Amino acid sequence: MHAAVQPDANLAPRIALLRTSIGLAQGLVLYLLYLVANNDVWPATETLLFAPMLLVALFGPLLLVSALGHLTRRQAMLWVACAAILIAALAVYDIWRMGTQLNLERRSHVAMPSPPFVAMLVAALFIAHALVLSGARDRRRIAAYTTYFDIAWKLGVQLAFSAFFVGITWLALQLGAALFELVKLRFFTRMISQPWFAIPVTAFAFSCAMHLTDVRPAIVQGIRGLLLMLASWILPVFTLFVAGFLASLPFTGLEPLWATRQAGAVLLGTDAVLVILINAAWQNGSAVVARIIRLSARLASLLLVPVTAIAVYALALRVGDHGWTNERIIAAACMLVAGCYALGYAAAVLRPGRVVTFAGVNIGTAFVVLGTALLLFSPLADPARLSVNDQLARLASGKVSVQTFDFAYLRFDGKRFGQEALAQLDAGARGPDAALLRSRIAGVHKLRGPWDKEVAALTSTGIAANLRMQPQGSRLPEGFLRTDWTDLPKGVYGPDCLRQEGKLCDVYQLDLDGDGKPELLLVAANGAHALVAKESADGTWRAAATGQLGTPRCGRVGVAAPNGMPRAVRREWADIEFGSRRFSLAPVTGPYAPCPDE
Repeated sequence: MHAAVQPDANLAPRIALLRTSIGLAQGLVLYLLYLVANNDVWPATETLLFAPMLLVALFGPLLLVSALGHLTRRQAMLWVACAAILIAALAVYDIWRMGTQLNLERRSHVAMPSPPFVAMLVAALFIAHALVLSGARDRRRIAAYTTYFDIAWKLGVQLAFSAFFVGITWLALQLGAALFELVKLRFFTRMISQPWFAIPVTAFAFSCAMHLTDVRPAIVQGIRGLLLMLASWILPVFTLFVAGFLASLPFTGLEPLWATRQAGAVLLGTDAVLVILINAAWQNGSAVVARIIRLSARLASLLLVPVTAIAVYALALRVGDHGWTNERIIAAACMLVAGCYALGYAAAVLRPGRVVTFAGVNIGTAFVVLGTALLLFSPLADPARLSVNDQLARLASGKVSVQTFDFAYLRFDGKRFGQEALAQLDAGARGPDAALLRSRIAGVHKLRGPWDKEVAALTSTGIAANLRMQPQGSRLPEGFLRTDWTDLPKGVYGPDCLRQEGKLCDVYQLDLDGDGKPELLLVAANGAHALVAKESADGTWRAAATGQLGTPRCGRVGVAAPNGMPRAVRREWADIEFGSRRFSLAPVTGPYAPCPDE
């Protein structure tokens, strides 16, 4: 390991220039990425290229800004290069694993990384950066715990203060713009609202704040000391709550806990808060704390074991009943980390002797967190792949029937692996359940998103039962009734009366496009949503237009016309075309125009 560069006051001006230059360059690169994404041009149109570039441009400069002055030039460049390569590789995999689900989650042609991956990346980079800086300071692969503690808390305070500084900067800019607005000068307001100004200024301000907090360590230490003191005094109260909760379980039983369906998440959150508060009280092991806080830390360390054990038991019950899913695999990984803390802290407290140290547990668990994150967000232990394999095994073994199996999970949550599994199941369907299997898979492919409910296509009799022709006595065309209305184009949302039994619609025959042949206007009986169905030359029917026939203030107005019958009205103002782009004009009305039925 090369000698680490120690912060030197004489180098501060040069480091300040480098950091602010990096921040400004980062802002310019991020603006260029925004520009290509907004205009759907290369490299934004390259599915596997844009997300890695964005994440490297976002996190790489931040790592470099923080490393300057603490690592040698060679160390800094090597660390940032390694981090950038890993970020890019994981980002490529994150986009690739989405498969066709990417079309539902991205905006236009731009493929964005998934939120869970970005959250993991932030946490993993924070931990890894603290480990690298600590090792460089002590010139050891595994640094002293005091060094880890100082650098990790310093980084945390720096990031929080930098975000606060950016917020204050923008508040000042907004107030400055408001002053110019008072004298009818709006150029400043327009300027700060432009991405070419906002993005570079934000990155520049963040880099400036990172530098200021780095060269003024007294500020960081003061804020850190205050935060630790306040958090340590919360520990006795929270420990009392947790002890009371555990003491109540013999009387209440675990059934109320399972009924919440959130037991695992709440218990893991409790573990996380306990670990943070214990470390706030213990700090680097040399801090002098009050006796009640010291005793609370010991008790809280022991309480981690039963809290984690109950969380593991809750997860085991859910997995036994319903199998593994993405969320449950990630929860299991979190419980692994919680188990390391719980067992390690309990062993430290119960160790003979009066000296309690959590240093080894914290250092070891930091590496466990990094290894676990790498496994989960790489091909090695992708939760989507593992959960899809488990769900398919449950289906093959008969633990779950074709009728009750969650095929929608494979399509939307199983990512690429689930989509490939659906194709294989469809192609290899055999036996008495083959028809049902293909029907379920076909129904899932028609779902508009993970929020949509899987429904089977209604028969012509079912559709006719849901529709009320206006005026009464009219008949629906047979071709309309034979159409599968669950298979609508992407982005078209028809009334539920075409998809589900018991959902009613009023149907009107109107010539809405002026071709002399009436279309069918379907208006949901319990809302304002409408669909226009048009007959093609070959006698088939299709969705031609959608609309809202009401407003939140006025309610549904589709049947408010005389005799309950609407009429087609030609537009008062024609549409306007600029090249290939078409725009509609709306007549000007008062802000409180009366509702149509008033």
